[in-house]
Amino acid sequence: MSDIFREIDEELRRDNLLKLWSQYGRYIVALAVAALLVAGGVVAWRDHQLSERQAQSTRFAGALELAAAGKPADAEKVFGLIARDGGGGYAVLASFEQAGLLAKSGDRKAAAAAYDRIAATSGVGSAFHDLAVLLSVMQSMPSADPHAVLARLAPLTGAGNPWRPTALELSAAARLQAGDKKGAVELYKSLADDLTAPPTLRARAAEMATALAPS
Repeated sequence: MSDIFREIDEELRRDNLLKLWSQYGRYIVALAVAALLVAGGVVAWRDHQLSERQAQSTRFAGALELAAAGKPADAEKVFGLIARDGGGGYAVLASFEQAGLLAKSGDRKAAAAAYDRIAATSGVGSAFHDLAVLLSVMQSMPSADPHAVLARLAPLTGAGNPWRPTALELSAAARLQAGDKKGAVELYKSLADDLTAPPTLRARAAEMATALAPS
């Protein structure tokens, strides 16, 4: 008797499945095809991204070779193209390399502008943004307005910022340029006593504090 009920149950299940398939089968097939298309698209996009990264890596390495071979102008152009068209990490690195080559060439104004473009780029990490600001300030001093320099450096002088010691050193120089000798000495002294600052920076700060101290 139990076998009969089991067979009936199985028949009912088959009938129900056939009815469901007749009503919704085309939708199930459509969903399956869509899922396959999406999966294929994801794979294709990943392959494209990998290919793009490999191409950018090759171009970046080529630009570095040009710079090492004493062709900074050619290297700067390639870095500029990668920065403009590359996207992602290589674009950021290329932007810094391009700005660095401009600085080495003596074109401080163009270098500062290049660093400013990096800082203004959306999606750049905070560490890279702050470094770009720092390097822009370094290129624009001492011709820049010292008060404007202090305003730009202020966000970088907070505790925990990786560029804090250098930002404070530049802030001290800006205060000195603005005629605030006392404020400059205080900053130099605090840097000289800051155990978290690099030793060479602490040594420079100590020398400046001593040199600026009232006789």
